Amino acid sequence: MASSPEHKKQKLDTQTSSAEAAGTSSGPRIILEQPQVEDGMDPAAKKLAVNGNTPDPYGIRGVNGKDKNSKQVATNVTAQVHHVSRAKRGQVMGTRGGFRGCTVWFTGLSGAGKTTVSFALEEYLCHHGIPAYSLDGDNMRTGLNKNLSFTKEDREENIRRVSEVAKLFADGGVVCLSSFISPYAQDRQEARKLHEEVGLPFFEVFVDTPLDVCEGRDVKGLYKKARAGLIKGFTGIDQKYEVPEKPEVTLFTNKSTVQECCQQLVKYLQSRGVVPESAVETVKELLVPADCREAARKEAESLDTLNITKLDTQWVQVLSEGWATPMTGFMREREFLQCQHFNCLLDGGVINQSVPIVLPVQTEDKERLEKQEAFALVYEGRRIAILRTPEFYAHHKEERCCRQWGTSHPDHPYIKMVMESGDWLVGGDLEVLERFRWNDGLDEYRLTPNELRKKFRDLGADAVFAFQLRNPVHNGHALLMNDTKRRLKERGYSKPVLLLHPLGGWTKDDDVPLDTRMKQHHAILEEGVLDPDSTVLAIFPSPMMYAGPTEVQWHAKARMATGANFYIVGRDPAGMPHPDKTRDLYDHSHGRRVLTMAPGLTQLEIIPFRVAAYNKKKSAMDFFDPEKKDDFLFISGTKMRALARAGEDPPDGFMAPTAWKILCEFYQSLSKK
Repeated sequence: MASSPEHKKQKLDTQTSSAEAAGTSSGPRIILEQPQVEDGMDPAAKKLAVNGNTPDPYGIRGVNGKDKNSKQVATNVTAQVHHVSRAKRGQVMGTRGGFRGCTVWFTGLSGAGKTTVSFALEEYLCHHGIPAYSLDGDNMRTGLNKNLSFTKEDREENIRRVSEVAKLFADGGVVCLSSFISPYAQDRQEARKLHEEVGLPFFEVFVDTPLDVCEGRDVKGLYKKARAGLIKGFTGIDQKYEVPEKPEVTLFTNKSTVQECCQQLVKYLQSRGVVPESAVETVKELLVPADCREAARKEAESLDTLNITKLDTQWVQVLSEGWATPMTGFMREREFLQCQHFNCLLDGGVINQSVPIVLPVQTEDKERLEKQEAFALVYEGRRIAILRTPEFYAHHKEERCCRQWGTSHPDHPYIKMVMESGDWLVGGDLEVLERFRWNDGLDEYRLTPNELRKKFRDLGADAVFAFQLRNPVHNGHALLMNDTKRRLKERGYSKPVLLLHPLGGWTKDDDVPLDTRMKQHHAILEEGVLDPDSTVLAIFPSPMMYAGPTEVQWHAKARMATGANFYIVGRDPAGMPHPDKTRDLYDHSHGRRVLTMAPGLTQLEIIPFRVAAYNKKKSAMDFFDPEKKDDFLFISGTKMRALARAGEDPPDGFMAPTAWKILCEFYQSLSKK
């Protein structure tokens, strides 16, 4: 793609211009020295050196040097060449890096869905760190083009002005999304030509929605007025729409959802180098396709093997199902260093990955396998995956722990496992032979990101808010979830759906086990504390690391793979008491504060935790009011566990009775042991 010319010197024109001679100039004007034609120069700038002609990057002179509707009136005007190149703009615009300026031109009948899809694409791109801006026909006609009518001539001028504005946005590194009926093919061609002359991509998108569908929608009531003769020259009724002959993309909004149309455009823009692969909302599963599975199994049987632990196997499951998209396997050293030092993966854009997903190996295994091009991973005697093109590198355990946990205290339960693991790490591309089944009666809840996306589509969700938990749900948690749903509806969402997503991997010994938590969560739903019709209960397969603000970023990032766009963060997320038992390991507020600032999570809107306590006057959990602090009772986890062990009931309204009974039975069973 062409880049703007380099820095040019400026000088004052101290000679008297014709404008000054006529007494119409108030002072000297700034012009540019005549630049030379050079490689990398914008096509527009090159015109400066050809026959004394100057470029028209701002549309000052209109088409062919003249306004379409009037003579050229701006004289003594010289277009100025930018000092900042497009390449430089690309470095500072957005978080993805690279110049991405272009215009996506939506055309189609009124009511076809142009603006709806354009706004959805704008939101998607901005959430993924790509600067985008939508130009809408009605908006333009209330401002810049408010002096234009709907005659053929004024329609042409409307599109000419919009084309110039779009070109400026694109030249600034923005993906400009222009939504205009633009019924005339010649006008659209002029818009394309305007961009191509200065080396800017232009993509025509035909929103091909039949007239009867558009008229049936008639959101603004315009078709009804046109049919009644109250509006003359209405496109599709008494004025022809010239269908694009070769648009880059054709959308069918009567057959596809807005989200599907948006993804169709994202994939096209990726194919044209505008959107990086990492911004395409697809889940990278590492499961071997069904038709290749038998051959992969035979290959795995022929390979050398590496025995791995249950913890390692849980990470294989996380990778295979796409929770760590776009990772293709266990981290190689380059990815590991990016993760450790920046909490992100940087190749292909800024992608949050705050915790390392690595495979430790012993020295004897490293020496045995380091010359192999591939080997099989084995868990409990069964080959579960092939790791290809392995890369071995040193496992600096103390440094890893200090960077991830802020401590290397040997009594931290996960740090203890790290310190006892191998002195080497091996990265490589994974091919997982089959879907994981743990056969514990809970596999039906282990939904993959793609399965959850389908579930949300089937429910008609227009917003998904996720709640991560590793503890039983009390009514304070439910209050926060129900309040989030209420607020989303107030913002205009019609069907917000809750993803109740307990962590299902390894947890420390004194945590409530997964099967008990799932029974308790079911009881909450059965008692109607949470709405079962708008709640999806599923298991998140990741192990728990108790790494505080560092880990909570991983919990949020992984839920992005499900299509969730809101994330509720609790008090002291992923925290625990310090191993020396003198204090909490992390500040309870840092997790939620870090999430609001973390790079690479722009797709998610963070819903901060609100403190809830038992309101004695209401006999219910309520948001804490410091001005009425005497009305509130805080029931700690320690107090809750003591009540459950004793078989005593908490205050009415603290937890659903059947859910409390499940907890009591669990803690009393521990006492008997």
